[in-house]
Amino acid sequence: MYMVVQVHTGEFYYIGPGGSVLDTPAAHWVGWLNSLFRSCVPLFVMISGVFLFPVTNEGAFFRKRFSRVLAPFVVWCVIYAFYLYWQGTTTMQGALLDILKIPVNFGTDVGHLWFVYMLLGIYLVAPVLSPWVESASRRSMERFLTLWAVSLTIPYIHLVFPAIWGEAFWNSTPMLYYFTGYIGYAVAGAYFKRFHMQPSRSLSLIAVVLILSGYAITASGFLHRLSTEHVLPKLELTWGFETINVAMMTVGLFLLFKDIQPAGPDSAPWKLIRNVSQRSYGMYLAHIIVLNAVYGLLNGRLDSPIIKIPTIAIVAFLGTYALISLIALLPKSKWIVG
Repeated sequence: MYMVVQVHTGEFYYIGPGGSVLDTPAAHWVGWLNSLFRSCVPLFVMISGVFLFPVTNEGAFFRKRFSRVLAPFVVWCVIYAFYLYWQGTTTMQGALLDILKIPVNFGTDVGHLWFVYMLLGIYLVAPVLSPWVESASRRSMERFLTLWAVSLTIPYIHLVFPAIWGEAFWNSTPMLYYFTGYIGYAVAGAYFKRFHMQPSRSLSLIAVVLILSGYAITASGFLHRLSTEHVLPKLELTWGFETINVAMMTVGLFLLFKDIQPAGPDSAPWKLIRNVSQRSYGMYLAHIIVLNAVYGLLNGRLDSPIIKIPTIAIVAFLGTYALISLIALLPKSKWIVG
């Protein structure tokens, strides 16, 4: 969750008006500081893959997850609609229209809410995949993950060949379409849960290599393109969540962190970690409002980007945690914070 906040903090320093690109010293610091953190969303999905399977009771599965995820999402969509109206970036009519469009898509100015639609999609397909995930052989899962890894190279292949493996304007489902997307991260989480959860020195070494090499590709690609690209999609090519280099960092971080065992599960630090974990979904939904306020308060008071970016992110993270903790004290708060 902190990684998400810092990634969004960095956006103030390289995204210009109308989605243009700011090629400034601060933007270069964003490239160095935030490239590793691009693994934030894939890590969420990988961790979900550890806990999603097996799905033993579809009714209970959907009731539990959709009540915890969907209701707070709708509440915060409404909050953001009026927040944008209060900020003066939309009219009352526009705010009401954004609310009506929730079944279609999030408001264009609250882009972080895209994540919830993706997460709900994974929940919808989880019961379908569950029998295979639980019974598939190690080789079968590795075959799936290998094809998924190949699909993660497609954004780079497209630089040379705009259409591959059956892609055409009349066909949006080419050969590896069924192995693409975030479901691969969920399957990867389930795979490591089944076959590689025990600590391993060799896996830890592989993890470090994956992190370093993935970071090198992610950061160098962003920094190189800062001076050559003028629109965000092209600038953020190597920052894509569905790229092989971001997947390398994600898997590496997962392999390292899975081996951390609490010396005292009931100690104060681990209780705090559990508490923050319980608040993380509400924090995700709310953090943009807090971040905007913290940025407005601190940006002009700090000079160096290497100081201001993590400082603003830390303060926004702590502020969001405090806000969600206060909301959690209210009756029926689960409908707001999850």
